[in-house]
Amino acid sequence: MRLSYPSNVKIINVPCTGRVDILHLLKAIEDGADGVYVAGCLEGDCHYLTGNLKAKKRVAYVKKLLVDLGLEPERIEMYNLSAAQGTRFAEIAREFTARIRDLGPSPVRTGKKVGVMAA
Repeated sequence: MRLSYPSNVKIINVPCTGRVDILHLLKAIEDGADGVYVAGCLEGDCHYLTGNLKAKKRVAYVKKLLVDLGLEPERIEMYNLSAAQGTRFAEIAREFTARIRDLGPSPVRTGKKVGVMAA
C-alpha cells in the first residue's frame, strides 16, 4: 500500500506472533531499542489458532519484567489487527513512536541509534 511510517521502525517478519519469544523482546531492549511492539492477528483469527494469544501473554510478562527492572512498561506493547489494516499499522507505528519519544531514550541504550522495533 506504500504507506509511510517512521523510519526508525524496524520491522521483523515472523510467520506468527506466537513465534515471538520473551527472549526476543528482552534482547531488543538490551540491544538498544527504545520500544518494541508486536503486531499480530485479530484475536480469534490466528491462522495458527492461539499464536497471537501466546504473544499477548508474553508481552504482558515482559511488561512486568520491565517494571521489576525499573523501566517503563509502556516501552512494549501488543496490537491486534488484520493484514488488510495497513493504514492502521502505519497509524500504530506513528502513535507508538510518539509515545516512545515522550518517554525518552531507553536507559539501557549504550549510545546505539536504534528506534522502535515491530514484529
